[in-house]
Amino acid sequence: MIESATPPAPAAEKTPGLAALRQWYETPAGAYSRACDLEIANAVLPDLFGYHFVQVGQTVDHGSELADFSRISHRVIIDVESAQPRCASLSCAADALPILGNSVDVLVLPHTLEFCPNPQGILREAERVLVGEGHLLILGFNPWSLYGLCRQALAWRGAVPWSGRFFSAHRLREWLGVLGLVVERVVRMSFRPPLHHVIWHRRLEVMERLGGHFWPVCGNAYGIVACKRVMVARPVRLHLRRQRRVPVAGVVEPTRNGLKPHNLPQGS
Repeated sequence: MIESATPPAPAAEKTPGLAALRQWYETPAGAYSRACDLEIANAVLPDLFGYHFVQVGQTVDHGSELADFSRISHRVIIDVESAQPRCASLSCAADALPILGNSVDVLVLPHTLEFCPNPQGILREAERVLVGEGHLLILGFNPWSLYGLCRQALAWRGAVPWSGRFFSAHRLREWLGVLGLVVERVVRMSFRPPLHHVIWHRRLEVMERLGGHFWPVCGNAYGIVACKRVMVARPVRLHLRRQRRVPVAGVVEPTRNGLKPHNLPQGS
């Protein structure tokens, strides 16, 4: 599945965005967002089967939490930041995967599009390596949510996650449609503001139930499941119309039940 002959991407193309995101996950607000990502993965990955699982981008410093929810035994974790990955299988640029085309059954992008350059190139690589009927899981932050409002107010500081590029599920659906990937499912979670005070965070727990019922499209986090559809060409049988023969007067036409006279002269 892995092309060992493909040279690794230069270090200049890599970004520390996901590393800063992992540090933000250690804060109270980040821990809540991390729990939502794990809940989305738990709701989606156990139902996706195949032989090869690939995760592009690390969300934790040690281990592979998202991959643990998959039933696939062969798992590959790709580090898109450092040249010497700690717990990943290999390191490369997210838009230049050293993987054979049509070889991956399940591919996961945990906030990779938001904190890595060239998000459209990453999606093209995902489409290339996926097998026919393979699945892609994208984890992201919703710009039309409370997180999106915080990004509008705090992006100038350059702090993660507000410095990332948030893409709406509608825009990703359009990009995936151009590549021939069909969105099968969108899971939305997290309706509370990113508060660092645990007490206020618990008091606003009612927003989770209300948001999931009244304004589900405004969830802070989402998971998009897309499938690489393969169009199968089916031969079309040509049904030729039988030409009706014009009966000629005085000619006997054979049938299953015997002779069928056509305008035979009547005897006198």
